[in-house]
Amino acid sequence: MTPQAAHQPSSSLAQSEIPFAKPFITGNELKYVTQVIASGKISSDGCFTQGCAQILKKRLGIHEVFMMPSCTAALETAAMLCNLNNGDEVLMPSFTFTSTANAVVQRGAKPVFVDIRPDTLNIDESLVEAGITRRTKAIFVMHYAGVGCEMDRLMVIAAKHNLLVVEDAAQAANGYYRGRALGSIGHLGAYSFHGTKDYTCGEGGALCVNSPEMATRAEIIRDKGTNRSKFFRGEVDKYSWVDAGSSYIPSEIASAFLYAQLEAMDHIKALRRQIAHRYDRRLSQFEQLGLLQVPKAPVECDSSHHMYYVLLSDQETRDRLITYLKERSIRALFHYVPLHRSPMGERIGYHDGEFPVTEQLSGRLLRLPFHPTLTEEEQERVAHSIGSFFNVARTQKIFTTGRLVESA
Repeated sequence: MTPQAAHQPSSSLAQSEIPFAKPFITGNELKYVTQVIASGKISSDGCFTQGCAQILKKRLGIHEVFMMPSCTAALETAAMLCNLNNGDEVLMPSFTFTSTANAVVQRGAKPVFVDIRPDTLNIDESLVEAGITRRTKAIFVMHYAGVGCEMDRLMVIAAKHNLLVVEDAAQAANGYYRGRALGSIGHLGAYSFHGTKDYTCGEGGALCVNSPEMATRAEIIRDKGTNRSKFFRGEVDKYSWVDAGSSYIPSEIASAFLYAQLEAMDHIKALRRQIAHRYDRRLSQFEQLGLLQVPKAPVECDSSHHMYYVLLSDQETRDRLITYLKERSIRALFHYVPLHRSPMGERIGYHDGEFPVTEQLSGRLLRLPFHPTLTEEEQERVAHSIGSFFNVARTQKIFTTGRLVESA
């Protein structure tokens, strides 16, 4: 086969697209949503919203959980609870979603970026203390792909410098670090239930409050700065505006959908783990040849298995593989553009070259199709296409083990 011919997908491979992500439906979502509609109480904080909070509290060992319309809302509430103000600084990775930084910027504080570890792509705890100044108020960590940061070390550093720790656990619901649920270890945590997440209601989130003294204020911030929840519980005879806040309460319809998902947390995680292990087995041969790297969680971490990614030798190879797979109707994607390299990051004062691990790995990372309904046949198609790409690349003198070589 000529190199040109090898680039053309066969008709059988092009017949159906393998999507990057797809929500898993348990079967009870419509039933619960119908119950809410029939009740006429669709607005907020009904039995399903409260039920979702109770499941997360009891299963994950969190002091208090407040359901939110998004993880972004949860992070913004966390930033308010940290009492961030103009001139304050917050340490965080540059390799994260914009919501992590936006929550800080909206309070007038500055994100202070820290490079990441090459094994987990999480914030490098060994570099954190070097970034602490008298202005530092908090550390916002992000558990990439559902694998926990080195939380013990981070909590020791935070205690030493009297800092708060917020876990951006958007990808990590039902993931664990040394037997403790991610989101339950820092002073505050945030989950996402977006349509691409492991447990979903389309758009949704949760704020985890692990410091009891913050719970009352979190409830007030969430409900437009009022103590209305106390009024509904009969604790006050009227409610009023008592603090700054916003409308951070989800629809009961969304919560009903999510309740069905949370009931099936173990089943959904088991399916995701099985798919991750199949990828491991099928792609390990390419890793042994030095063609790519597969993710490996530290022994102390029980991943949520939110995604499956591989690291290629360089960005050019990664980008060519994305195109190659797309031609074969396989949706594989890169991930974050590091925040320090974004237009907003430049405005804050960052520039290329400051965080070499972040810059290198973000350019090499490729996320593969990953969702609970991904079949073994589809995974085989993905793996076979990756293998075909490397054979073509060898023939075209593009790639083998990181060096240009003559074809055999």
